[in-house]
Amino acid sequence: MKKMSPTLSGIVLGAVGMLVVVSLLAANYADTSANDSTSQVVEDREVYYPGTEELAPDEMRVIACGTGMPNARPKQAAACWLVELGNGDKFLFDIGTGSAERISALKIPYNLIDKVFLGHLHSDHFGDLDALWIGGVVANRVVPLRVWGPSSLEPKYGTKAALEHLEKSLAWDIDTRVGNTDTRGLFLEVTEFDYRKVNQVIYQENGVTIRTIPAIHIFDGPVSFLLEWNGLKFAYSSDTFPNKWWMEYALDSDIAIHESFISPESLIEKQNFTPEAALNVGTQIHTSPAQFGKVMAATKPRLAVAYHFFNDFDTVQPILRDIRMTYDGPLALATDYMVFNITKDDIRVRMAAIDEDIWPQPSTIPLLPPDASMRRTALSQEMRDGRVVHRDVLETVYAYINEKFGSNVKLPE
Repeated sequence: MKKMSPTLSGIVLGAVGMLVVVSLLAANYADTSANDSTSQVVEDREVYYPGTEELAPDEMRVIACGTGMPNARPKQAAACWLVELGNGDKFLFDIGTGSAERISALKIPYNLIDKVFLGHLHSDHFGDLDALWIGGVVANRVVPLRVWGPSSLEPKYGTKAALEHLEKSLAWDIDTRVGNTDTRGLFLEVTEFDYRKVNQVIYQENGVTIRTIPAIHIFDGPVSFLLEWNGLKFAYSSDTFPNKWWMEYALDSDIAIHESFISPESLIEKQNFTPEAALNVGTQIHTSPAQFGKVMAATKPRLAVAYHFFNDFDTVQPILRDIRMTYDGPLALATDYMVFNITKDDIRVRMAAIDEDIWPQPSTIPLLPPDASMRRTALSQEMRDGRVVHRDVLETVYAYINEKFGSNVKLPE
């Protein structure tokens, strides 16, 4: 016996002014009655609670960790999307400003978040890479952070050069941690690929293939990504003007996430842009809502997801109006913490319930004690002479910790 899940159309999910419009025809799913000995009863939750739901072996989960504009705000970070697969793999696509705290809220051990794919090098698409890299080490990531990103017309504009300079800028941060904590994860492994190549494979492991196509955004270098696994296809534009490569290679995606920038009228009314600047930014540098609709009407994904705008009660109306001028298919207007569970038979769209008191999740790999012999830095004698050491207090602390945890750490002289 089959039961039909309801059609979701124009649903408004409201929470303190949040407006999300979803239009999705969900497919059939099996009846999990007690008489079916082969079925596994799973609670059909209306809300996603991070850390409480295992993915099925054939399931993909996509979580919006940043959906907003170039300036992050409490409600929406800049561009970042997490893809989790039933085989255990996890991938981040872009990691824009403010997105690191969203990633933290998802209750995933940091050593499992070690693969980042950058669409281009605007700060609203990689501005929190340092927070994930260094902060991840502090939060017990003990494997290197792997980063894939495009080249450009000149080496100085490519991903490799950008991350080499990022590492140099963090020299004080990096060197002061080595030897003081477990820093096995304090390394970047950077793969720079040719942005011009079409449908090129840049990643192929564990049954997952990730390809890139060129994107058109201000200057040479940006790319869009296509992830294929287990018969499912995820397409992510990063930033791009509508282009022929997306039209060909994102065709028939299961979920297609494409920018749909804020409308020019909102740029004028909200940010005091001139009409000239608003039209240039909103329709030439980015994809406008009406253009987004044309793209989705041509590529026909199972679910189209629009992002890269501030999703407010008064801005979403012109966006939806313009999209619906050119596209009438399944649609989600993204906001942070929106969750998509995707199988071959069904796509579920929910919001995540976030614990603002979250602590980093412990590493799944045992930590090592710090090795003082590896230290790269030390206090100067001038600074050491300024220390006021309360040995009686510290001896009590050391004794308490050693007794409680069965350790034998000596108080330094």
